[in-house]
Amino acid sequence: MNIHEYQAKEILAKYGVAVPKGSVAFTPDEAEEAAKCLLKNNSVCVVKAQIHAGGRGKAGGVKLAKSHQEAKQFAEAILGKKLVTHQTGAEGKEVKKVLIEEGCQIARELYLGMVVDRAKQRVVVMASQEGGVEIEEVAARSPEKILKEYIDPAVGLIPFQARKLAFGLAIDKTIVNKAVKFMTGLYQAFVDSDASMAEINPLVITKDGNIMALDAKFAFDDNGLFRHKEIHEMRDLDEEDPKEIEASRYSLNYVALDGNIGCMVNGAGLAMATMDIIKLYGGMPANFLDVGGGASKEQVTAAFKILMSDPKVKAVLINIFGGIMRCDIIAEGVIAAAKEVGVKVPLVVRLQGTNVDLGRKILSESGLNIITAEKMNEAAEKVVKAAKG
Repeated sequence: MNIHEYQAKEILAKYGVAVPKGSVAFTPDEAEEAAKCLLKNNSVCVVKAQIHAGGRGKAGGVKLAKSHQEAKQFAEAILGKKLVTHQTGAEGKEVKKVLIEEGCQIARELYLGMVVDRAKQRVVVMASQEGGVEIEEVAARSPEKILKEYIDPAVGLIPFQARKLAFGLAIDKTIVNKAVKFMTGLYQAFVDSDASMAEINPLVITKDGNIMALDAKFAFDDNGLFRHKEIHEMRDLDEEDPKEIEASRYSLNYVALDGNIGCMVNGAGLAMATMDIIKLYGGMPANFLDVGGGASKEQVTAAFKILMSDPKVKAVLINIFGGIMRCDIIAEGVIAAAKEVGVKVPLVVRLQGTNVDLGRKILSESGLNIITAEKMNEAAEKVVKAAKG
């Protein structure tokens, strides 16, 4: 689960991590009032679009205002606008709120991030002197400029590691202790909230010698959210794909993709293999959809409805290996959903495993126009051909 920048900064502030003063606004008038408060002690404030995507500045979603009237004008221009960035795709994301934040005198911009390295089973801290730039660009262009420290979960981020990173970033020795406090606070916030990713980009050193998170991004492990009601309440459904929201209601694992072949599969490994073989035969999957090993008829019906609701889908492949999952349950769910919402595109079904003969019989007697297949390569070839018309 992702959250907005202003929400990430609220979490950081609780752990003593320095962030600029600011408040969120949903209307131009609210933005103007917030700017009035901030401009009492500052010459500028910043109006920042709040969406779940990076690259907002390049898309016109970050503006410097020198008066409260100007802040209101910028808010009017940004609110309701669709920002198109490298992370939103061509469709963009509509801005429904802005963060009004105090300006600061920036001396240096750095990068600091934390992710879970699953190969090493450790949290890794990544830092770079190239702040304000996407870390992917730095990794591709100059990987040697990314500093890394792996954290032993038994002891956490120790001061030595934080100082090592600070010196590697060429932070002046007079403020190294501030950097250590910043990093340890960020790490504690990361661990306590079951985060999967935290990114401060840029991390700024101000001209008066302070260290501050000018931007902040957090992502959380969905499996840990039951422990964090306050974080779960930060979820913004307006920022999520409606199909993914509907899938979560039925405990389905769904991720929207850019292709035109809908996939319904049981098991993450088989789902990945199904997408791979579709691409091998020249097609593009429209989604990842794992109904799980023990899905009910209701879950299968819901999954089929989600696939049919995607206007990009030109054909559907249902690929089921019945171990725990029974093929007859899949067949009954598909038929129930097809009769309710209609089959508007070619449907290819490949069933193998428990009760496969019964499942195939149910499908064949349904009266639906279904293309059957016994092997994965055969199913992929048929669905790609069907999608191409």
